[in-house]
Amino acid sequence: MEGISGTSIFPSLSDVLYQELRSTISGDTYRRDDPSFLDYSRMFNGDVKVHAMAVVCPLDALDVSQVVLFCRKHSISASVKAGGYGTAGWAVGGDIIIDLCKITDIDIEPPAADGSFTSIRDMPVLGSKGKVKAGPPLLDRSDAATSSKRRREDDHELSYDLASATVADFLHPGGSSAPFADRPPATRRRLEFAAPTLEIPQMSTYSATSSSSQKPSTTLLSSNSLGSSIPMPSNLLASHIPSMDGATTDVALPPPLPDTSSKPPPCISSLDDPFSYLDDTSNNLAPPVASTSRLAQSMPNALFATPSFLESSTNILTYAMPIYSHAFMTFGAGKRQKEIDQFSAANPLEAMSLAGGRGAVPYHVPSAAHPVGSAIMILGGFGFLGRLHGLSSDNLVEAEVVLADGQIVLVNHNEHPDLWWALRGAGPAFGVVTRYKARAYPVPVVFAGNLIYRFHRATAPSLIKHFRDCVKGAPRELYANVLLTAGPAGQDSLVVIQMCYVGPKVKGQEFLQAISSWDGERCLLNEVDEKSFLHQQDSVAQVLRGKAGNKWFIRSALISSLPDDIVNKTVLQFADTPVGCTWLFELAGGALVDFEDNCIPKAQRQASFTVAALHQWDIEFQDPRCVHSAEEWIAETLAPVTLGGPLPSFLGRQEPPGRVIACYGENWARLCEVKKKYDPDNFFRNSFWPLNAEGEIIEPEEHEPQHIEF
Repeated sequence: MEGISGTSIFPSLSDVLYQELRSTISGDTYRRDDPSFLDYSRMFNGDVKVHAMAVVCPLDALDVSQVVLFCRKHSISASVKAGGYGTAGWAVGGDIIIDLCKITDIDIEPPAADGSFTSIRDMPVLGSKGKVKAGPPLLDRSDAATSSKRRREDDHELSYDLASATVADFLHPGGSSAPFADRPPATRRRLEFAAPTLEIPQMSTYSATSSSSQKPSTTLLSSNSLGSSIPMPSNLLASHIPSMDGATTDVALPPPLPDTSSKPPPCISSLDDPFSYLDDTSNNLAPPVASTSRLAQSMPNALFATPSFLESSTNILTYAMPIYSHAFMTFGAGKRQKEIDQFSAANPLEAMSLAGGRGAVPYHVPSAAHPVGSAIMILGGFGFLGRLHGLSSDNLVEAEVVLADGQIVLVNHNEHPDLWWALRGAGPAFGVVTRYKARAYPVPVVFAGNLIYRFHRATAPSLIKHFRDCVKGAPRELYANVLLTAGPAGQDSLVVIQMCYVGPKVKGQEFLQAISSWDGERCLLNEVDEKSFLHQQDSVAQVLRGKAGNKWFIRSALISSLPDDIVNKTVLQFADTPVGCTWLFELAGGALVDFEDNCIPKAQRQASFTVAALHQWDIEFQDPRCVHSAEEWIAETLAPVTLGGPLPSFLGRQEPPGRVIACYGENWARLCEVKKKYDPDNFFRNSFWPLNAEGEIIEPEEHEPQHIEF
C-alpha cells in the first residue's frame, strides 16, 4: 500500500501520509511508534491484538469526516472506538482507529412547554472555531479535548465500591492484608470538569417524539433507613433557598436521621471471604463531578458540589418530587456511561420538596450498568431503568452522524427516517455517531442492593426457581437479576440476587420480603436499601470485580421462559466452570414491548429474561472451559427457550453470523436495504456486520482482529 512504512508485522503510516492526516484535523494523531499509541488503542479486553497503523482523536464531527475521507482516498480501513469495552475488538480492527474519547461535551435541559427539545444543530461544541453553525455551547467540556494527556483506557483505576460499602467489605474484608494485596495499588484518576455559569439564549427546537406511554411517578419519597454519618449543617433544617429571580423559598427539610454508622453491617458472614482473590483496586474514592447547574450552585453551602452531599444516601434529593416527566441529555460520543451518570447526579433539575418548596432531582439516561461506553445508545442497552423506560436506543431522540462518504448529517424522526430506524439498534454498521441526544428520567432514589448466598449445587436450583416465581408479574419499576459467579478450586462460588426498585423503600420493601423469604440456605449478606441511582449503577461491576486487561468472553441470549429443567441443567453445568465465570438471568419485559419503531424486533422484546455468560480470566490463564462452558450453556442448554439472537449490545467475539442476523429477525432484510443505501461498499466493515460489500456472509475472523489463542 502506497505511503505505508514499517515492518510487515506492524506497519505504520509513512511520513507523507502522517503529515497529510495531521494537517486535515484539529485533534491529535499517534502513529504506532508513538508512546501514546498504546494508551489510545488499548481495549478493556486484554487479549485483542492491535495491528492498526495509527490512532486519531478527533475533536468534533468535522474531524471525523476528514478522517473518513482520508481513509477512502488512500484505501485504508477505519474502525471506531467509543468506549473500548467491546470484547470482539472491532473498535481497534481498522488500519486507522478513530478514538472518540475527546468529544466529551455534555448538557441537560428540561423539555419546552410543548415537549420539544433543542436540536443538536443548535448546540455546537465549545471551541468549534466556526466550523459549524454558531450557537450556545454545551456545558462541561473537559480540557482533555484540547490536551494530549491520556484520558481514556485507565479503567483499571476505576472503583465500583460506591455501590455498597457493605458489599465491598464482604468481597474483600482483609483490606491491605487480603490476598493479592502486594500488588501495586491502583491510583484513581481525577476527572477534570469545567463548571461555567452560562447565560443560555433562546434556541430553536424540534418536536420530541416518543412511543412510550409511561407517566412520571408522583410518589412522595421516604427517608433512608440506613442513616448517615455525613455532617449536615444545622441551618439546613429550615433553609432559605435563593430562587433564580433572587427571592427566597422556605424549605422544611426532614430532621436528621439517627447515626447508625457505628453499627456493624447486617448479615455479614464471619466465614472466610470466598472472593477476595478478585480484588485488585484501591478503595480510595474519586472526587465527584463538579456541578455546572445554576440550580445546584444556588443551594446553600454548594451542597451539590461537595463529596459529602453527593455520596450521602440521605441527601435532600430523596425528599423531592420531580416536576418534569423527562429531560433531554446531550453528550459527546467520548462520554462513558459512568461519567454521564456522574454529570446527572451533579446537575439535578428543579423539583418540589415535601414541604412544597424548592428541591432538585437528578435525571438519568437509561443504560446498562457500568462500565459501558456511549455506543450502548445505538446497540440496544438494557439496565436498571429498562423495564420502566425501555432500552437505551429506545430513548435516543437525535444523533449527529458521520456517514461512509464523509457527509455529516443530523438523524432523527423527521430527518433520514430510514437511517433513524436502523441506527437505533445497529448503529455502528451505518456511521460514526459523534453526539447523542436522549431522554433522561427523574430518579430521586432507588431501593436496591444485593442478597448474597454461597453456591451449592444441591440448593441453588431451589433459590433460582424461588427468584423466578417471586418476580413473575412484577411491576415495571422493579428490575431484578440472579447471577452465579464462580470461585477458584477449593473456594466457594456465590449466588447473588440483585434488585433495583425505582422508587422508595416503602414501595419496594414487599419485593425484598418476598425474595428474601427463601430459607434453603443462610443469607450471607442482605444490603438492599435506599441509595442513589449513581451508586447503584456500579453494583454489577462491584460484584463481578471486572478488571481491564483480563481476557473476556461474552455470550448472551433472550429466553421466553425459565422452566425447571433448564434451571437444573444450568446449575449442574455451572458447578464445573472455572474462576471468573459468571452466568446471569435478568428479568426483561416491561417497557421493552412498547417500542416498535426501530430495528430491534418485537419477538426479542417479548422475552421473559435476558441471559448472559460473562467470563473473565487472567491473561496468562489457560482453560478451554472458559469458552466452551459459555458456548455449551447458551447454544445447547438454553436452545429450547431461546428467542432469536441476543440484544445487539451483547454481541461478543467470534459470534456465528447466524446469531448476529437473528438479533434482528424479521427486520434483517430491511436492515440490509438501508445498509446498501448508506454504506454500499461496507466502509464500516470493522463492526458486528456479518456481510461483505457484495452482501455475502463472512466468518468472524474476517471482520474482527486477532485474539490470543485460548
